[in-house]
Amino acid sequence: MSQGPPVPFSDLPLSKTHASTKLNAWGAYGDQDERGFLNRQTDAIVAAAAASEIKTGTRVSLNAALDFQGDRPLFGRQVFKKDVYQKKPRIVHDDTWHFNTQSASQWDGLRHYGYQAAQRFYNDTTVEDIAGTSEKAKSRANILGVQNLEKHGVVGRGILVDFCRWRESGPGKDIPEAASFQSFERSPIKLEWIKQVLEWQGTGVKFGDILVIRSGYFKSYYALSDDKIAGLQAMHPPSLGGVEQSEEGLKWIWENFSAVAADHPSFEQWPSPHDWSFHEVFLAGWGCPIGELFELEELSKTCERLGRWSFFMTSEVVNVPGGVASPPNALAIF
Repeated sequence: MSQGPPVPFSDLPLSKTHASTKLNAWGAYGDQDERGFLNRQTDAIVAAAAASEIKTGTRVSLNAALDFQGDRPLFGRQVFKKDVYQKKPRIVHDDTWHFNTQSASQWDGLRHYGYQAAQRFYNDTTVEDIAGTSEKAKSRANILGVQNLEKHGVVGRGILVDFCRWRESGPGKDIPEAASFQSFERSPIKLEWIKQVLEWQGTGVKFGDILVIRSGYFKSYYALSDDKIAGLQAMHPPSLGGVEQSEEGLKWIWENFSAVAADHPSFEQWPSPHDWSFHEVFLAGWGCPIGELFELEELSKTCERLGRWSFFMTSEVVNVPGGVASPPNALAIF
């Protein structure tokens, strides 16, 4: 059986119920489906990825520390709190953690972001369905929760688009707009640049891949002054660099990938310059998980050292029925 998307991009939207649900693919994997793009991570695709990518056994974590933002988290999210305590009189410790699941590396689950105008989430799910107050919720508790990502994990062939390295020391340094990309301004990462990075790296794309983009966010974040962080904390909404919203970009994602991730906080440039966003289409329209704030600095160095930008990627989210997002617990294996 040939591998590819369930329907051509030109057939979208599948549901005509709400005019503002841009390019929705509701029903593509069944009317009650809650896994969306993860249906693309079939046993055959995962087995092929393991066979082609695991060669040396080199392993790289993709997870930022849960407390990497310290006591001054951006974007209105809560401070990570850890309480380590001895269980006297025994020489034993326990600990408790309290944190926002989107304050560090994370997968956005399908409860996170809906079509704003239509007020609908993936597969025509309503706010009432998620709140548990609708008739549908009586038979389908915890609908669209992150337990659906946890069931089989987010697993397959990952490819790193090292946009940061390309724009700093590769051909991108000679493209003024690319070279001047800013993490804390609404700067675009254009699809044409992403494709140029892949060509420069010699990285091919296979259906079902997990797309991972390094913008250089963590380098930019750690260089911020206290005053700049305070200014960003006061900004609503924040301005962020990320992947440019375009019809061509939507088509490319639809035709190739099973999940997307990046090192910056929104994956896409923010705010969107359009009356639609990738978050709406990916999460609410397609059920495509979005990874954000993945720590990719060591991955970039490893890819450069090994001369390859593809790897086997495994991510096992936390099993929280009805959860909105989760730390990824992600690992790249070469």
